[in-house]
Amino acid sequence: MLIIPVKEGENIERALKKYKKKYDKTNVMKELRARKEFVKPSITGRQQKIKAAYAQRMRSSEL
Repeated sequence: MLIIPVKEGENIERALKKYKKKYDKTNVMKELRARKEFVKPSITGRQQKIKAAYAQRMRSSEL
């Protein structure tokens, strides 16, 4: 459960913004989407390697 301390007289929009930011940091939606269907470990490893190669190419092209 997320607890957001709200000060006296604080704007409700600011409290909502804090809540949304804290919710995003917990990665709840990411985990729910991942649990939606089973993905084989070999496929997740392959996807991580593809992402790492892409990131490395982007870093090397910046120089």
